[in-house]
Amino acid sequence: MKKVSSLALMAVALLMGSTPAGAANFRWGADSDPGTMDPHSRNVTPTISFLSNIYEPLVRRSREMKLEAALATSWTNTAPDTWRFALRRNVKFHDGSPFTADDVIFTVGRTRGPGSALAGVLASVADVKKVDDFAVDVITKGPNPILPYELLGWLMMSKTWAEARNVTQATNLASQQSTYASTNANGTGPFKLRSRVADSTAVLEPNPAWWDKVEHNLTEVTFNPLANPATRVAAIVSGEVDMIYGLPVSAVPQVQARPNLRVLRSPEMRTMYFGMDMSRPELIDGNLKGQNPFKDKRVREAVRIAIDAEQIHNVVMRGFGALNYIMVGPGVEGFDPALNVKPAGDLAAAQKLMADAGFPNGFETGMDCSNDRFMNDEQICTSVVSMLAKIGIKVKLRTQPFSQYVKLINPPYETSLFYVGWGGATGDAHNYLINLMATRAQGSPRGLFNVGGYSNTKVDTLIDQIQVELDPAKRRGMIGDALKLVRDDVPYVPIMQQVIVWAAKDNIDLVQPADAYFPLRFVRVR
Repeated sequence: MKKVSSLALMAVALLMGSTPAGAANFRWGADSDPGTMDPHSRNVTPTISFLSNIYEPLVRRSREMKLEAALATSWTNTAPDTWRFALRRNVKFHDGSPFTADDVIFTVGRTRGPGSALAGVLASVADVKKVDDFAVDVITKGPNPILPYELLGWLMMSKTWAEARNVTQATNLASQQSTYASTNANGTGPFKLRSRVADSTAVLEPNPAWWDKVEHNLTEVTFNPLANPATRVAAIVSGEVDMIYGLPVSAVPQVQARPNLRVLRSPEMRTMYFGMDMSRPELIDGNLKGQNPFKDKRVREAVRIAIDAEQIHNVVMRGFGALNYIMVGPGVEGFDPALNVKPAGDLAAAQKLMADAGFPNGFETGMDCSNDRFMNDEQICTSVVSMLAKIGIKVKLRTQPFSQYVKLINPPYETSLFYVGWGGATGDAHNYLINLMATRAQGSPRGLFNVGGYSNTKVDTLIDQIQVELDPAKRRGMIGDALKLVRDDVPYVPIMQQVIVWAAKDNIDLVQPADAYFPLRFVRVR
């Protein structure tokens, strides 16, 4: 037998000692795949949430959803329109290269460049200047009291890594582009990407050089997208996975009956809503030539009345949710309960509105929905088909996985009627207003997710004023005015604030934040 040297034994002992006590593998599944490893290609929660375990922003949220330092150690207003961010020193990307101000400046250009879906994050930013290797000045278009909150989902990328691999521009998912950055990753975060199969398994491993204190005890993380609800439930019940993100409400009793499982539920900042195409002169999938009925406010009001949010809440959602009739919900800065009232009217009133608008016999339209992204998304859309039929609107429902559906609600917005949700990463109503309700403009990130093409100059003016107003009371009043205008124009039909419902084994400790992110850095296996 070959003799083992004392040095080799010492190396083994040191290696074992570096592993946290009780370290374990963690397997989890979710209702959708992140879709890409490129941190600037898709501005949706599943993508940013997943990648935030690999890449990091300048600022992040704590367990309690408070703003805290990440790659920036401090941020101060050096002028009314300037925020200076002091950058963390001695931070390494996963490939060992140092993080400096050059990477921040590079990330600015990449975020604003071709293929990026995150240009809106920097909508209020006029310029970003390097002060030195570990400080940058962010100059805004006038005062911006919430800029740090707007940067929560803005993930830093290595300039040298991107240049060496010809990925200086974001992967353009709208054109089916695939790049090295869409299948590989190099961040500064607590976990490194070990392997990735698109729309399938992703395996992460801890970053031994991470700058922060390690709270998790994970040695390996295996993620699987489980789009089918029954498959997701079967995976957690059988023990195939340790946790699932997106437990169908119909399966809650089944999971609660298992002695080793528990259900986690928490209010989310996301508002779920239906939207209508108000911009095209003719619906792309309607039956009326040269007409778009949704351009008429009376038709939109009829749709709002016909969509019975209470029935959806009580029957389809089984009470999992909070009824919401405006575009922001409780927990979002600017929410006003006085505005959150059920729309007046009944089916007779809705039918009269349709007749007054010139559509007494209704019309046909398509409706697009995901079937694997939001809680009971397909069931909700199916129920709304029946509701709209009562006022003569014949809906051709098309449901598909979110990875395909998201292409319809991104430019060039190829949908007439759609169901989606918005969570507003900042936790502030201005995020909802500038992304969903600002008038779209060619080459501008404003209104990038204003799928229906809503436009109101008064709302646009208020959005500009809210962005620079430093007085909290005045700012809140302007937000209320803007939300009331939008509510009365009916470009959207909000129905509820979604509740996050997860299932996990009893020995899994985790944090369920209201922004619906899943920070692996807080997970422990007992």
